[in-house]
Amino acid sequence: MSDLLPSKRKDILAFTKLRLASLVIFSALLGYAIGAEQIDWLTFTALGLGGTMITAASNGMNQILERQPDGLMDRTRNRPLPTQRMSLGFAWALSLSLALTGMLLLWLFTNPLTCLISFLALLSYVVFYTPLKSKSPLAVFVGAFPGAAPPMLGYVAATGTIDAVAVLLFCMQFMWQFPHFWAIAWRLDDDYRKAGFFLLPFPNGRSKSNAFQIMLYSFSLVPVGLAPYWMNMIGLWPMLGLLLAGLIMAVPALRLYLYSDMKDSSRLMFASFLYLPMIQIILFFAL
Repeated sequence: MSDLLPSKRKDILAFTKLRLASLVIFSALLGYAIGAEQIDWLTFTALGLGGTMITAASNGMNQILERQPDGLMDRTRNRPLPTQRMSLGFAWALSLSLALTGMLLLWLFTNPLTCLISFLALLSYVVFYTPLKSKSPLAVFVGAFPGAAPPMLGYVAATGTIDAVAVLLFCMQFMWQFPHFWAIAWRLDDDYRKAGFFLLPFPNGRSKSNAFQIMLYSFSLVPVGLAPYWMNMIGLWPMLGLLLAGLIMAVPALRLYLYSDMKDSSRLMFASFLYLPMIQIILFFAL
């Protein structure tokens, strides 16, 4: 029995993507730090735990609904549900328990608005984004809404209101979603097609038209990133940092359009992992 426990823990981690969930919630904690005049460590801890639980629940429900296509793709066929190492009943029980516990923590220790935003993000991710992935590339647009919620959620946990800064944090992460996700979709296009997912902007795979769209959205992060400066929220030096972050995204996106090289999609993906915490840390110190 003791030999089975590490395996079960590993399956739960894979099912909830708990490590990824903790990384996602990092932007919520930064959003809280941006909005808080003074950090309330109880609220901060509840936000981190509750947000991680709700993100993990979203990931779990996504795997429940996609258990059949997951079994067709190389990168997902060894997940707990396609291999039947985890029962469907246990998967639902775990996901719902995490979601309810996470929302209860946010309700009790942050504020009702934060809890409502988290619920809407979970609902839109599971009910709208997940089923749409097999039907239309518009799934990326729909999925960008819950994907952009964490920094705004953290800010609202600190302030209790949705103001210009909250909307700005949401919009910046919203626009980031497109080049970030499309860089991944470019790399995994062959595998996605096995499951009937066509997640690049156009259905013609690794084409110039898709590379152009990725470049266009990557370039848009430059003016979007400079919005805090144009709105007189930050000074010159933070603006230059935000400009640099935008260029970090723009360069590999331009190379991807010019050469359509798989290595450039990987560079863009890794640049996107750097871009988001970079701009949020700059805003934390500047706002």
